[in-house]
Amino acid sequence: MFDERYGPDVLSPAFPGAHRGRRPTSQPTPAEPGLVVEEVETGWVGAVVRVEKSGGMHVVVLEDRRGRTRTFPLGPGFWVEGKPVVLTAPVLNRAPAQPTRTASGSVAVHGSRARVARGSRIWVEGKHDAELVEKVWGDDLRIEGVVVEMLDGVDHLAERLAEFAPDAERRVGVLVDHLVPGSKEQRLTDDALRHVPRGTVLVLGHPYVDVWQAVRAERLGLDRWPVIDRGTEWKLGILRSLGWPAETQADVARGWQRVLGTVRDFRDLDPALLGRVEELIDFVTAS
Repeated sequence: MFDERYGPDVLSPAFPGAHRGRRPTSQPTPAEPGLVVEEVETGWVGAVVRVEKSGGMHVVVLEDRRGRTRTFPLGPGFWVEGKPVVLTAPVLNRAPAQPTRTASGSVAVHGSRARVARGSRIWVEGKHDAELVEKVWGDDLRIEGVVVEMLDGVDHLAERLAEFAPDAERRVGVLVDHLVPGSKEQRLTDDALRHVPRGTVLVLGHPYVDVWQAVRAERLGLDRWPVIDRGTEWKLGILRSLGWPAETQADVARGWQRVLGTVRDFRDLDPALLGRVEELIDFVTAS
């Protein structure tokens, strides 16, 4: 292959890049994909497709205008725009790209410090609820300055509200397990709300016996969560159904961590929980 644009003598003074009395100096040039180069010995002209390691050495793959490819050793012996170069491996950006979305699906805000905590709070019933909310909504809550606290059971709601004394500037959003009409949880929350100023407390719940069920069953390889007989402690029943250790509280803790570990972002949660948490965040952050 011969390219007439360079003429018959690459060392002549008329050759592009040549200097009178000496050969031009080769410049190190990264072999970035798309860079058009000529291999001097063969005259092969093509665009860089990739750089790879083959036979213990780095090579560059060039593709000509007809779509044919050839492989050459990476290094000297190439020309770019009429000037000699030493092709080097392209510099890779090994820093992981920052996510554009948080685990909750919100637009990620990078480099922002956590806001000073608001007076308002979100209360959840227990540790597992708090850990799930933190994993999915933690970034959002820190930006908004919202603190999530454990209630240790809805039985304590009225007492805690009396101590907190919510008002228009210090609102409380409460997430309750198994909040369905006619349930004990519904009666307790209705009673607690009678003793606080209107509009200062929002109680929302999900229909699950436990927040574990808010994790999509398919994340655990199930078609649906097992139904546990009345009289059987729910978490232990679930662990036994899954074939996991289910004798001690430590087994329950380890089981929950396995469940929580399957959650990557909001898409792994049931919409019935997603909507409730988002509504509580909006309530306690409203101006």
